[in-house]
Amino acid sequence: MSDTPVYMVVNLSITQVESYRTYEKGFFGMLKKYGGEFITYDDKPVTLEGYTPREGRMIIFKFPSEQAAKDWYADEDYQALSEHRRAGTKLDFLTMVRGLPPRD
Repeated sequence: MSDTPVYMVVNLSITQVESYRTYEKGFFGMLKKYGGEFITYDDKPVTLEGYTPREGRMIIFKFPSEQAAKDWYADEDYQALSEHRRAGTKLDFLTMVRGLPPRD
């Protein structure tokens, strides 16, 4: 397994607060299970150039490897939990961005 980290970048708008709160309560445990690290979120991101995503929340978190991220996303418990996110948000994107490989 590669030790190159991957970053998850998310843009969503919360439409049903209670559903999203249920998702949030379980999210951090699932993130930790796969070695993930929450980096930040911003409810008022600033686009300096290019396409401006719909108003909403930008979220960034990372995993130690692409495989860890894929395992997290494929986890049955995470998929069950994510139904609350799907019910409580309008998702523009959930994108995986590969980090730079380690330098020798």
